[in-house]
Amino acid sequence: MNPAYRISIKSRHVMSVPPDLRQQYLQTCQNLSQPENHFVARVLQEADESDNIRQAKGITLKIAGNNRLVPVQRVTDEDVQVLASVLCTAVFVTGLDLRYNILTDVGVRHVATFLQENSTLRYLNLMFNDIGTSGAELIANALHSNETLLHLRMTGNKIGNKGGMYFASMLQVNCTLEKLDLGDCDLEETTVHIALMLKNNSSLVELHLCKHEIRSLGVKRLCEALYENCSLRYLDLSCNKITRDDVKFLGELLKQNQTLEILDLNSNRIEDDGAIYLSEALALYNRTLKALSVVSNNIRGKGLVALSQSMKINMELSYIYIWGNNFDEAVSTAFSELIQAGRLKPNCTDVEPYEVDGHVHLAELSHGLKKHYYWTPSYGEVNNTAANASLAIAAVSQYF
Repeated sequence: MNPAYRISIKSRHVMSVPPDLRQQYLQTCQNLSQPENHFVARVLQEADESDNIRQAKGITLKIAGNNRLVPVQRVTDEDVQVLASVLCTAVFVTGLDLRYNILTDVGVRHVATFLQENSTLRYLNLMFNDIGTSGAELIANALHSNETLLHLRMTGNKIGNKGGMYFASMLQVNCTLEKLDLGDCDLEETTVHIALMLKNNSSLVELHLCKHEIRSLGVKRLCEALYENCSLRYLDLSCNKITRDDVKFLGELLKQNQTLEILDLNSNRIEDDGAIYLSEALALYNRTLKALSVVSNNIRGKGLVALSQSMKINMELSYIYIWGNNFDEAVSTAFSELIQAGRLKPNCTDVEPYEVDGHVHLAELSHGLKKHYYWTPSYGEVNNTAANASLAIAAVSQYF
């Protein structure tokens, strides 16, 4: 089978005789007087020929518009109308990946209707389409009644603050969604409302809020909410405007929180003081966090050495990512000792020590929590756990 049309197998079994997806698709195109999308037809044909369908196992259809291995005809609003009609009876399809296509709010209306009527889809990836505020409202409203979707990615759709509010309101009602990605959605003022949701929501285990322009008030409100939340295990606050003073709130939270396992602070500006706040909480109080990313945070020797020292005391913190900060020899030596002693495994960090003329330095490794956040490799291992450690740390990221 061509790897470009790889279909992900899920363990869930669905008791149904699978129909001929491609034939249904072509017939529906004819009924609606819509031209065939050859890429969609090819993916559906691959699905029909899969042993996984014959065995009535749940599958994920990957119709990603950024596939570079084969000619791609990106999915339009008209295409998704046909596709949604076909999938209404395809109960064995438990995942749908439509990333990097050209869906607008018009096409999302069909997706929303599908979500309201469907009871088997677990995963929906709509990242980097052309969905706006009204499209966000349609999806959020559909999830008020949908009780089966577990994972939704809206990454990169410019839904704006009002769109973010629709999702915050939805999460006050929905009690099944476990993973939500609202990163890079042009949200700036919704963090406080999302925080209010976290006080009441008990199903969400993974939340991505990267590129939200989060500042002090947003961090404070999120931390206040997380004192009351007992379900969230993965919090992504990367690429925001979090400073050393803001990290005080996170440090205090980590002293009491017993559920967070992954904290991503990549590309903020916590500096030495912020790193020290975190290291004190991790060394003396917290014993549940397993992974911390402080990549590109303008941290110097003092802060990075403090984090390395906390790992000597805290045996639960197993993954740490520090590249993009300011290394001196003390930092290089400290992390070299952790690695050589076996305390920090080479595939659990993004640095590798080497020696030149008797001096220790650190080289970068292509490891991280989610290196394949925006893309997946064309060749080689897709589920590379060193590059995407969040997949290995906790079972909260089953899909790219």
